[in-house]
Amino acid sequence: MTRKIVGAEEEPDTLQKDLEEMYRVQTVESITRESERRMLESNDPLENRRLLSLSLIRLVESGDDDLVPALMSRLGPVRSALEGHGGGLLVSDTAVETLNSGKLALSLVLDLDGACVSCGAAPGTLSGIQDDLMADEEIASIKFNSSMLDWFDEIQREFLLKHGGVTFV
Repeated sequence: MTRKIVGAEEEPDTLQKDLEEMYRVQTVESITRESERRMLESNDPLENRRLLSLSLIRLVESGDDDLVPALMSRLGPVRSALEGHGGGLLVSDTAVETLNSGKLALSLVLDLDGACVSCGAAPGTLSGIQDDLMADEEIASIKFNSSMLDWFDEIQREFLLKHGGVTFV
């Protein structure tokens, strides 16, 4: 049954897309609020600010143990999922590169640790990590260790390689 709304000039497809977009925005806002609440409960805001103020390049060059916490501090909602499920980041490889602009930037090869190993949500987690870290001006590229692919069965691996939007080396 189709109802006609008096004065509505929009096509049903447009209304459907508008409704989907409204729900998408509400969902993103809800997830962001909840992840921020969880991160505030489990992380010291002063320590987080300190970590955010550190240069990732200097941390890599000096071999400082604050590298992984500094990377975690740069993550958005995916951080609460990682921490909430007992997972974390591991840095497999780093390289400081000179960009065409002459600025230095990092290329990182990352791994997941803990409960994140073989999680069905790993494709979204990897994509979220990549997107959040690529927003930092000191990072030129994020890749993931190909050994992670061994965690998944053939179908999951194929899906991740085809649709994951991340690179494995």
